[in-house]
Amino acid sequence: MAVQFLRKASVWLKKHKITVLAVSCVGLLGTNLSYHVFPEQTFKLLHECWSEGQPAELSEKLCGVFQDVLQDTGVKSTDSYRAFAASSFHPVSAGIPWLPAGSLVGIPPNFDSTAEDKKGIVNHVVVINGKQVDWESSEGVALKEALTFSLKAQKFAIAREVVYLQNGSPLASAVVAPTCLAGTFVCGRVLKLLLGLSTGPVILRGLCNLVAAMGGLFCYCVSSDAVTYHLDCRADRKAAMLSEDYARGGLEFYDKILSRNRIFRGLMGKQGMKMYAPSGNLFPRHWFRIKYTPYTYRRTLIVNILRELQA
Repeated sequence: MAVQFLRKASVWLKKHKITVLAVSCVGLLGTNLSYHVFPEQTFKLLHECWSEGQPAELSEKLCGVFQDVLQDTGVKSTDSYRAFAASSFHPVSAGIPWLPAGSLVGIPPNFDSTAEDKKGIVNHVVVINGKQVDWESSEGVALKEALTFSLKAQKFAIAREVVYLQNGSPLASAVVAPTCLAGTFVCGRVLKLLLGLSTGPVILRGLCNLVAAMGGLFCYCVSSDAVTYHLDCRADRKAAMLSEDYARGGLEFYDKILSRNRIFRGLMGKQGMKMYAPSGNLFPRHWFRIKYTPYTYRRTLIVNILRELQA
């Protein structure tokens, strides 16, 4: 019974392979874009900050900072960009500005803190390894300092998210998977034609398909990481090039992120050592991939831009 089903499935796939490929590519693209097309119903629900059982409101101060950044970045349709209070430690974003749903930028509550007033930090409970962080301990004091950003750093952090969305980066990132899938199919067909295996033994054709699939997977991993790296660096570069103040803010922002990650590495014990490098960078999940653009490299990029602006 199972053999007959597999044979029928194989015949059906051969007959409709182009249709299956097209549906698969569209499905991958749709999945990758789902929370950018519907950011209110997906992304915001995942990242929204809550206070006393209700979604937290963004302060008037941060709303003003957000509007200033939109003006500095040259956003023409400000209605396409909306800010909300996010539960992270640095800004997050999603959406495609020219679509009806627009885009969202999540601003964390610690951006409400200043060097004199840490209420945006100490008013929130942070639990690491099942233990609440004591803000009066040496680690807590260091963490408070790492989570407190100047106005320049806040503006840079928000600006890079706005620029990231402005450049259509979510769309560029989403097309990598379907492009690699289609490329794998084409390469597999060409490989079988070159080797004369189009009508050859089933085992050899299967091996050829396996080689093509492995090559496609490797290509996807490399391409995905390369696109992520390029988009992150482009957003950093454009945000820092807005002015010398933005560049200085970017330098402070990445200095604080690296400091924060080093503190987390110590507080989280073994798990922290697996997640964070001694430098403060994130460790990749797989040895041959660099899933995250190193913060140290991004900091160096900002330093070089600052030198250019000062020259």
